[in-house]
Amino acid sequence: AGEVPRYLVQLTNEQRYAVVVDTSKSTLYVFENDEGKLHYLTDYYVSIGKNGIDKYREGDNKTPLGVYHVTSWLSPAQLESKYGNASGLYGAGALPLDYPNAWDRREGRNGHGIWLHGVPFDTYSRPPRASNGCVALTNEDLLALTKDVQIGLTPVVIANGVDWVAPEANALMRQEINRQLSSWRKDWESLDTEKYLHHYAADFSSGNGGLKQWAAHKRRVNARKKWIKLKLDNVSIVLYPGRDDLAVVTFDQDYSSSNYKKQMRKQQYWIREGKGWRILHEGAA
Repeated sequence: AGEVPRYLVQLTNEQRYAVVVDTSKSTLYVFENDEGKLHYLTDYYVSIGKNGIDKYREGDNKTPLGVYHVTSWLSPAQLESKYGNASGLYGAGALPLDYPNAWDRREGRNGHGIWLHGVPFDTYSRPPRASNGCVALTNEDLLALTKDVQIGLTPVVIANGVDWVAPEANALMRQEINRQLSSWRKDWESLDTEKYLHHYAADFSSGNGGLKQWAAHKRRVNARKKWIKLKLDNVSIVLYPGRDDLAVVTFDQDYSSSNYKKQMRKQQYWIREGKGWRILHEGAA
């Protein structure tokens, strides 16, 4: 009572809710975000993959562990139109997740179609391990959950056991990562490219390759700049389940320079190295 999952380090004011699935207890928890303070709202019984957790490849019938977001809502009519007779397996509807995320792809995990969904209408609930990898709720609970899910905003953390902490315990982690993020921003603005690149891990990767390619690109681009201004808003920080050294940091980035402007929603994976944090992955959210 009164504790929160340690993964939910910081949510934006837009993120009114957060979802945490404890696969070890077949339970999905919903938390409400009240101006940065998390409050337990409710929980639901769930069924997971028939072969357990830690999905790695297509067809292994396992539920992935990680940090995800709901991408859409599929009604029974939409499911029937897309999947025909098979749509009955999902009952009252489905909330698809963005598996595999950037970390999954980096780790070589594949597969698709991981959802939060209902059960056949002639069934109330399913055994604890009965899905092909999805998280299944009773139809009644799924419909209740949809009221607390914001498409693209609500984080869904799937963990094998929840690490519960007092709310103030997350404050130190929140301050530490925000300090590193602010330092990264200031070093980028300074046009000191080598200082800026120091924020990236040796095994950093992005859609354009590794650190070597990233560094060459940044040196080339920054050489043509006279000034850079960077504004970061709506920062969320979610720790990866099962680790205390990996954080998913997402924010709105407003970039302007002497010859270019761009606004985007960005996502970074930060890893703890020694006493500090460095960026392992960076890309559009």
